Amino acid sequence: MNLQKKIKSDLTAAMKAKDEKKKDALRVILGEFGRLDKKELSDDEVVKILKKLIKSEKEMLEKKGDDADSIFIRVIEDYLPKMATQEEITHWIEQNVDFSEFKNKMQAMGLIMKHFGSTADGNEVKKILLQISSDS
Repeated sequence: MNLQKKIKSDLTAAMKAKDEKKKDALRVILGEFGRLDKKELSDDEVVKILKKLIKSEKEMLEKKGDDADSIFIRVIEDYLPKMATQEEITHWIEQNVDFSEFKNKMQAMGLIMKHFGSTADGNEVKKILLQISSDS
C-alpha cells in the first residue's frame, strides 16, 4: 500500500475511533493532495508535500511564539520515512565519496542526496560537508 492510500485508510480509522485531532490533520493532508492535478501520487511526492506542511506549521507556530511542536506535526511525521542520522550520512560519505573528483566538497552534495533521497535533510548534509571541509 502506498503512502497516499495509507493516509486515506488511516483517516477512515481515525473517524471510526473518533480521534478528532488525527482526523483533522489527515484531512488537511488529503486536502493538499486534492489541490494537485494528479490523482495518484508517488511516495516521494507525498513526502515532499508532508515536509512542506510541517515547515509551514513550524513557521506559523514560531510567529505565534509557541513551541515548534504540535499534534498536527506529530501526525504528519508518522508518515515520513526514518531520517538518516548524521553518523549514517558521514559514514556513507567516508566510504563512497572520492572528493578528488570534485572541484570542492560541496559539489558532492548531489551525489549524496541522490543516494539518501528524502531520508536526508539537505541542510544536515551541507553541515557535514562543511565540517569535512574544515577538518581537511
